[in-house]
Amino acid sequence: MTGYRFLEHTADVKVEAYGKTINEAFKEAARALSEVMTDTSKIRPFIRRKIEVEAEDLQALLYEWLEKFIYLFDSEGLVFSEFNVESIQQVEGRLKLKGEAVGEEFDEEKHPQRTAIKAATYHEMKIKQSPKKTILEFVLDI
Repeated sequence: MTGYRFLEHTADVKVEAYGKTINEAFKEAARALSEVMTDTSKIRPFIRRKIEVEAEDLQALLYEWLEKFIYLFDSEGLVFSEFNVESIQQVEGRLKLKGEAVGEEFDEEKHPQRTAIKAATYHEMKIKQSPKKTILEFVLDI
């Protein structure tokens, strides 16, 4: 069981993303972020982008993962609808995530702009892992 849902939050967007594994949960977190920005069903798979981020712990890794997609939208105008987390590994005392995203350049006529995301935050961030499920909660600053 994988997916995400939006939780109530007074001023920003709070997300719960989940999957059987940490990789699936991170994938769903990226899908949720993209859905906040635009209707992902209208994004065509024209551009494949390798994504690599690293951090000192899982919370920081989630933050860096989400920030990467905000950065790619802000700097290159890219939106994504497909995500794959190939691996999350401990390397020399740090966590490294390798993945891929598929999407295209944002086009206002084709992609309805929903909510602009300023940043991912650590506010109310939680990562709950069990042998059968991983749940990520995080807040996006809008």
